[in-house]
Amino acid sequence: MDDKPRPSLEDLDSRLRTARGENEPSDRGRLPGTRLGQALHLAIEMAAALAVGGGIGWLLDDWLGTRPWLLVVFIFVGIAAGILNAFRAAQRMGATPMSRADAGRRGEGRDERSQG
Repeated sequence: MDDKPRPSLEDLDSRLRTARGENEPSDRGRLPGTRLGQALHLAIEMAAALAVGGGIGWLLDDWLGTRPWLLVVFIFVGIAAGILNAFRAAQRMGATPMSRADAGRRGEGRDERSQG
């Protein structure tokens, strides 16, 4: 009846990946694109580091019976780690090129000759 061989699933998968553009490297480590996303990212970086530092200090205080000294120490360690992580993330955000929309809103990206 039908003498044509059916295409394999691998062939179909490769065609779908090509159509979707998944053969390009992923943007897995990419930072949020909007200003609100970037601000939330920085806030979460700082809050998470503070929570982890405080949690470690609280657990160690409870275990060693040194309440509240290790909690205070690790809260400061968490604050320092949060600021450092947020600073690194802000540097990565600053290293990425601005979108054309942001450049247009700021008046940047225009040719100097056209401003005359």
